[in-house]
Amino acid sequence: MADLLGAINQLRKRIDPLSLQFRLTVGITAVSVLGLGSLAAWTSWQMYQILVNSHKESIVYVAARLPRDVALYSEMLPLEVGLQKAIDNRSTPNLLIWVKRDGTVLAKSETLKADTHGITAQLITQSDLPSKPEVREISDHYLVLCSKPLNVRGRMVGQLYIAQDITKDETMLIDLVRSLSIVSILVISVITLAIALYVQRSLQPLWTMSQTVKAVSAKDLGQTRLQLTQAPSEVRELAQTFNMMLSRLSEAWEQQQQAWEQQRQFVGNVSHELRTPLTIVHGYLQSTLRRATNLTEPQREALEIAAAEASRTIRLLQDLLDLARAESGTMQFRLESLVLNDLVLEIIGMAQQFSSRTIALEAPSVPIMGRVDSNRLRQVLLNLIDNALKYSDPGQPVTVKLDQIGKDATIQVCDRGRGIPLQHQARVFERFYRVDEARARSTTDSSLGLSGSYGLGLAIVKTLVEGMSGSITVRSKGGEGSIFTITLPAY
Repeated sequence: MADLLGAINQLRKRIDPLSLQFRLTVGITAVSVLGLGSLAAWTSWQMYQILVNSHKESIVYVAARLPRDVALYSEMLPLEVGLQKAIDNRSTPNLLIWVKRDGTVLAKSETLKADTHGITAQLITQSDLPSKPEVREISDHYLVLCSKPLNVRGRMVGQLYIAQDITKDETMLIDLVRSLSIVSILVISVITLAIALYVQRSLQPLWTMSQTVKAVSAKDLGQTRLQLTQAPSEVRELAQTFNMMLSRLSEAWEQQQQAWEQQRQFVGNVSHELRTPLTIVHGYLQSTLRRATNLTEPQREALEIAAAEASRTIRLLQDLLDLARAESGTMQFRLESLVLNDLVLEIIGMAQQFSSRTIALEAPSVPIMGRVDSNRLRQVLLNLIDNALKYSDPGQPVTVKLDQIGKDATIQVCDRGRGIPLQHQARVFERFYRVDEARARSTTDSSLGLSGSYGLGLAIVKTLVEGMSGSITVRSKGGEGSIFTITLPAY
């Protein structure tokens, strides 16, 4: 039973009522069914008409010849005897002839063959038979009935009645029609299957195009081309148009890649060139603040602000350099198998040295091994912990959870802060993206001495995690806090 249900579900998945294949198959099948059905119905009707008309013509002939036969027999025999002789001469096992006058039967043929339903008695008692041959059903029998006045040599003898039983022929016709219907259903089934296969074969080039489109990537735009030599001309023309589009997209992608590469080089070069003089400036400012004893309070405050901004700008340039190196593939990762429990505990200890807040660790007692770059993971976790400290209430702790799920090690940084609105969660890892400009300006100072809210911290975190073959996600709810989950390969 389960196998049958599974097969039915699989069939439902394969049959798409909105697909072109389904519509063409149903449409062509419907036309075929209508055509074959109409032909079968017309053939059955014509056969029935031929059968009935042949019996009607036979009755008309008997009705026309009987007066002559009666006249011939009456020359040698009395009228009643001649009438009976003529009726006996024309009667057959399935043909009943009788003559009535004033309700009295003057003469009649023998009863119908196999008359088990008393049809003869029912017919003889009837006097409202049609003047023209007509088919009627009496006691599950089909009979062609007719009546007309019997005139012999200008003398009205009585009313002539003729009834012919066509039940056997009618039954044969019904069996024939039934057989024809069965054959039509079989033919329609075979035609439907053939149409479905033909439509599927005809649409195969379109399916090939669809699979090619699904498989193509930005790097394959220049090499991917459709070769549909056996396809219809319309599909070949569509394939040519698609190939032209791929060529244009490939050229545009290459141009964009060149522009991005130039942009990355420019950012990297500018960051590198600016970092050195800014570092020197920052050093002079710090030296001046330490050694100068005759500075006024406004002068000292101005120098401190300048030193802080220089330090912040240096960190921004370093972040830009890291991103440029990661995107160009020059950033080096020294991956090694480490006990994550010890490493995470060490990082939490470092974070607590620069913050008075509580940072709790939840980890299993068993060691969890991971293949990571310890320096890069330290940078990632310090950034996430710094964000959690900045965007949560001072009285609430920040929790770091370490666990292993299957073949992956997970590290979660949880806070109970204001949270991230749902519409922003998908973009928090984009560079220079900030959820709230006002909040960003109010939290530019980092608790752990990291970069302020320039919108680069989470972008760098995502780049570093992916460089270690991991992934990072965020789950947040307004007023309840945020949970950043890092997933890394466990060893």
